Amino acid sequence: MRVWIVFVLCLAGHALAAPAEEEFLDELLTEEPVVEETEVGTNPVQVEVGEFDEAIDVVEDVAAENPCLNYHCKKGKVCEVDEGNTPMCVCQDPSTCPAAEGEFEHICGTDNKTYDTSCHFFATKCTLEGTKKGHKLHLDYIGPCKSIEPCMDNELNEFPLRMRDWLKNVLVTLYERDEDNNLLTEKQKLRVKKIYENEKRLEAGEHSLDLLARDFEKNYNMYIFPVHWQFGQLDQHPIDGYLTHSELAPLRAPLIPMEHCTTRFFEACDLDGDKYIALEEWASCFGVKEQDVDKDLVI
Repeated sequence: MRVWIVFVLCLAGHALAAPAEEEFLDELLTEEPVVEETEVGTNPVQVEVGEFDEAIDVVEDVAAENPCLNYHCKKGKVCEVDEGNTPMCVCQDPSTCPAAEGEFEHICGTDNKTYDTSCHFFATKCTLEGTKKGHKLHLDYIGPCKSIEPCMDNELNEFPLRMRDWLKNVLVTLYERDEDNNLLTEKQKLRVKKIYENEKRLEAGEHSLDLLARDFEKNYNMYIFPVHWQFGQLDQHPIDGYLTHSELAPLRAPLIPMEHCTTRFFEACDLDGDKYIALEEWASCFGVKEQDVDKDLVI
């Protein structure tokens, strides 16, 4: 359970993190390169304009000589300049990627091939753009490829029982640790507070599936918001009320090595088979009743 709390805490942090961190997933980025802009207030030490004119002039000169310094490319691509000194993004040569420092950097692709690092994976995917193989290649999960046990029907039915409980406990943990609204908004904290202060709340820990099922039936209202909250954390690129394969990746990638029913569960959530999971489909997967689906809860 502790592993799960740390995992989803990280997931919540990534959802609120800078765009550079979000680039880790293959289809989260726009196809066209854009020029990066420095965010206002990112420097903790603010100075008056003109205080370091000489240093600024040097930076501007260097940027003029190398336009790639301020040019941003999606994962798997690097910036190069053409004959007119105009920056452009080209596929990175996988052999130029830094070597992995440990197994934790390995990535398993949907082609069942282990890539040394995310750099190697995305560089390879870039070289396959426009091909059938490239279209089907996605990040499957974090870690070396391994044999994943088949998910039986009874195991698939058990998956949402544990997942709902994890989400509820993660939100409670975020509430306890959130002092500066970096993890939860004020509106979210008010919703979680009701769960946190409810004396009937099932405390975190290892529980039998029967107990989890009974608790969901008796304390159903405690689980409605956690299910909506997780959907909102994933629906980011763009925020459109649907989850794509790539938007699910931050949850799927670390989860698959620990829960072998993950892939089958998310596939089953796509009730109409259109490759998108709508909020209504997501809620249904976790047992939330149709009349309790509320788009305002994902904000």
